[in-house]
Amino acid sequence: MNKRLMILDLICYGAIPFLIWNYGREPLGDDYIAILLSTVPGFVYTVYRFIKEKQLNILGLTIITSLLLSTIINLLSTSAINMLWNQVYLGFAEGIVFLLSTVIKKPLALYFAVDLAYLQGHPRKYSRALYKAKGLFIWFQLLNLLFTLRYVATNSLKAFLVQSYGAEGYGKVIIYMNICSWIFNGLLFLGFIIVSNKIAQYINQSENKTQDFPVSTDV
Repeated sequence: MNKRLMILDLICYGAIPFLIWNYGREPLGDDYIAILLSTVPGFVYTVYRFIKEKQLNILGLTIITSLLLSTIINLLSTSAINMLWNQVYLGFAEGIVFLLSTVIKKPLALYFAVDLAYLQGHPRKYSRALYKAKGLFIWFQLLNLLFTLRYVATNSLKAFLVQSYGAEGYGKVIIYMNICSWIFNGLLFLGFIIVSNKIAQYINQSENKTQDFPVSTDV
């Protein structure tokens, strides 16, 4: 992730929501409306990134589904505190989806990697077959568990913050949740780097084996 995207993420997911919450509560006179409006910049920015980067298939479907569900839950919540708790429940549900995909050996992280490889010009069929190879598949399983841990940890923290500060402490929730999210984003970024290195090593080893055992063309 380049510096420009990092700054935009910080502004749209952290700074603007925090400002809306801090300075919009009194004029609006309703915590629920203030929290609801604070989610708009992140929603618009995520949709913009989705369209600009042309993320498709499993990765794109996951992003859009998450956006739609979170928006529906926010709109259906009747109060600020209900909205916050519903967001926590949705987060845990998303974590369960990742966990189940690991259990059934269909890790979503693998399909995310396939989509990202496709954006770089690699055919999905080739990438999918490569990533499912015996020496590589386990790394995608581990990466998928890291996604699961992210959902469990961030939403456990959010539940603790909501329980401790209530809707009135939403400003603290924004700050601590952004810090937690950045920590896990860094871990996931590191995880993808490790997996990329494993893929490169696997390809090099496969090519070396092919060279060690050349196929004769003599009749």
